[in-house]
Amino acid sequence: MSELRGFYPEIEPFETGMLDVGDGHTIYWERIGTKGAKPAVFLHGGPGSGVSPRQRRVFDPKLYDVVLFDQRGCGRSTPFAGLDNNTTWHLVADIERLREMVGVETWQVFGGSWGSTLALAYAETHPERVSELVVRGIYTLTKAELAWYYQFGVSEMFPDKWERFLKPIPEAERGDLMAAYRKRLTGDDHAAKLEAAKAWSIWEGETITLLPDPETSGVFEADDYALAFARIENHYFTHAGWLEEGQLIRDAHRLRGIPGLIVHGRYDMPCPARYAWELHKAWPDAEFHLIEGAGHAFTEPGILDKLIRATDRFAGK
Repeated sequence: MSELRGFYPEIEPFETGMLDVGDGHTIYWERIGTKGAKPAVFLHGGPGSGVSPRQRRVFDPKLYDVVLFDQRGCGRSTPFAGLDNNTTWHLVADIERLREMVGVETWQVFGGSWGSTLALAYAETHPERVSELVVRGIYTLTKAELAWYYQFGVSEMFPDKWERFLKPIPEAERGDLMAAYRKRLTGDDHAAKLEAAKAWSIWEGETITLLPDPETSGVFEADDYALAFARIENHYFTHAGWLEEGQLIRDAHRLRGIPGLIVHGRYDMPCPARYAWELHKAWPDAEFHLIEGAGHAFTEPGILDKLIRATDRFAGK
């Protein structure tokens, strides 16, 4: 068996900037790799997490010119944790603005977790702009997926961590946890808002890897990170991503002819593998890998290996 591929070396952007996308929002963007090489865009998860240095390292910098950006309201984008004019379709339009800014006709679209949701929404809206589509940790924001993670399902696998997730919410409100969290995350009581944000954020940080990984989960505990992450994620999930039920799988026929890759961990807790399987059946052009012994995070060795092999292959390596 060949050795698993790992991250490319650490790299700094060759260009960064702030793009005014209207509606009072300005988004931070950066470019890494080689200017004028194969164009790609990286879509981070959450929603609300922002980009991180590790995400730059899944592309060969000699062969790619990659745009990474903090989606509305998170990371270095402003206004911080802003929810107004912050929907899936605003983000799809932002991706097009970035493509036009770079000046390319098509580019590779790469996204994991919520980034896979956004990548599918973008690619189904603008298939003519997508040279390849690389998605992992598939999430389609159906009612069943949301309930599985925020009401009943993953709660059964992580009873200790679930208890901490429930703690900020009085028993009388636990019949609809997303609504109970929304009340606190959008309320005026800063202490209650921060307590809810950290509980929401840590629940995710501690359930995305198959085995505990403090390097991955530790990020989710910082106050500012948790506030933007929890507020934006809860906002998106409360509105089911402004998607019709089942829309992303239903419209996967629009991806016909786009080369792609679907990678999913067998033991992905936040995102049940069933939806990756449904996408695979609806979009047979894509190579499909269900990774044994892997959870949700892109740092899981088997998942990372497939992602890096794919970006290499799509660059002709």
